[in-house]
Amino acid sequence: MPIQRIKRVPLALLCASLCFSGSAIVAALPANAATPAVSSAQVLAPSVVLETMEKVADWQLENPTGYPLDDWTEGVGDAGFMALSGISANPKYREAMRAAGEKLQWRLGPSKFHADDHVVGQMYSELYLQLRDPRMIAKLRAQFDEMLAEPRPGSLNWLVPDVLHRWGWCDSLFMGPGAWARLTAATGDQRYLDYALKTWWQTSDYLYDKEEHLYFRDSRYFDKKEENGKKVFWGRGNGWVLAGLARMLQYIPDNRPERERFLQQYREMSERLAGLQQADGLWRASLLDPDSYKSAETSGTGLYAYALAWGVNQGILPRDKYAPAVKRAWQALNASVQANSKLINVQPIGADPKHFDPQSSDVFAVGAFLLAGAEMYRMGLEEAGAVRVLTVQNDGAAARLDTPVDVADVGDMAVMDALTTRLLPTVLAGKDLEFRTDIAAGETRRYLLIPRSRLPAGGKGAGLARASLPLKVSLSR
Repeated sequence: MPIQRIKRVPLALLCASLCFSGSAIVAALPANAATPAVSSAQVLAPSVVLETMEKVADWQLENPTGYPLDDWTEGVGDAGFMALSGISANPKYREAMRAAGEKLQWRLGPSKFHADDHVVGQMYSELYLQLRDPRMIAKLRAQFDEMLAEPRPGSLNWLVPDVLHRWGWCDSLFMGPGAWARLTAATGDQRYLDYALKTWWQTSDYLYDKEEHLYFRDSRYFDKKEENGKKVFWGRGNGWVLAGLARMLQYIPDNRPERERFLQQYREMSERLAGLQQADGLWRASLLDPDSYKSAETSGTGLYAYALAWGVNQGILPRDKYAPAVKRAWQALNASVQANSKLINVQPIGADPKHFDPQSSDVFAVGAFLLAGAEMYRMGLEEAGAVRVLTVQNDGAAARLDTPVDVADVGDMAVMDALTTRLLPTVLAGKDLEFRTDIAAGETRRYLLIPRSRLPAGGKGAGLARASLPLKVSLSR
């Protein structure tokens, strides 16, 4: 089937298929900082955010964990590396992910139904959407097709022997649903997203405390209490859920009626969790008994910073209310990056609040840090000004995958996907710009047009935005 091209129009016009609106934000771009020791204000500058992300990622690449590459810990790390690869001009981060996929032969983890073994599939689908290599999702799709044909209904009670065949613990809402939703984005097959939507609410109905607006980790914690008599709500556990909500909302088209229910829970949890942030900008291992767990904890904080910053950037959360909390969190996370770029203060693998060695580090926390960093990078660019919004609408009855979008008379602009915060490959012909998009039937997508001079390091992203376009295309005339 030939690729259809979304209509090319001048920016001054509005039309059914491509609309443009923009407004300048007058704040000045923060100054670059080249030294490792920077002020709390400087750590928010896009150039410093990106530099810190790359250094933390480099430390992780140079200090591998020894976990299997298909382990959930690595899969969460992969999510962060993909976020970094979307804004960095250095190709090594995406190449590291591609190399991991090749080594795994694009297989998921060993357990067919276990959500932890599915999280690596998020990286596979994201790479496929960039490189269009069908091998990257072939085994993922085959396994999910088998799961749809062989459902495993049953109790979510943690004591049931086969509970891990279902999403019976709150962590699973980060690990599993995002892989299913991304596969729909990659293939256009709605069955995968439908499964994720339905199964999310089965877990939510079981584990979500509608009074506290927080999730129990699993059924073992329904009746447990902290030393202060409050319910046990694990810091990182609720971080998994809030970040999982953000990662689902990225791939639930705005014309799907189920999206509103996800938005409602996302807003409820965001408001509750913002109120539980401590004065130093961090969240503690125990959300309702922080005095019993006073140590800094960066894995949960990274997940919260990511999810809340994403909501601010989307316009879902009020900027004036949430941006200050997000910035405090990012500054606090930076304080846990050592001089050698190792991220510390990470609660080790577990299921509930625990005391731990403050020197502890792990790849899943690095993943959360990188996810948060990408959103902070974007936030800084938008606050610096001159960012305009391009709106693309698919009025058709079918998904448009890898579809060219032509925009006339804009010049050499960087294009960022507003949902995923990824800088997209572009082709420039004169003053006309082309990029490619995936857009569901009836969906409206937004893209940020950013002057290249606003990108850190004097337009560092220029090489990224022109490199590795999956298909060679020509501008329509």
